[in-house]
Amino acid sequence: MEEMGHFVTAEVYVNSPWSVEEAKVAIDAFCLAMRQEPGCSLAYAWQDNADPSRFILWERYDSLAAHQQHFTLPHTQAFIQAGWVKLIRAFETTLSDDEPKEPTR
Repeated sequence: MEEMGHFVTAEVYVNSPWSVEEAKVAIDAFCLAMRQEPGCSLAYAWQDNADPSRFILWERYDSLAAHQQHFTLPHTQAFIQAGWVKLIRAFETTLSDDEPKEPTR
């Protein structure tokens, strides 16, 4: 079972005038930089097979505070300001209890 934490799933699309290939390089570098952040143990980008301009970012932070700190870091600010992608939606989640339970009726 994964450790508890603060999980983020974000759907993004490549912005014009960037090519998908250029943006993919930038997104991969951004994920690598995120994985070096204190409090971030997971940061990966999944590229949509049906629409290569669509990426899903999957991140895990030790806490909400670590996720909030992420937005203050220079590599995050540079990535946002470069305009590589457009954020469509983001979900912030936590793992549910790992103990199996019988459904109640």
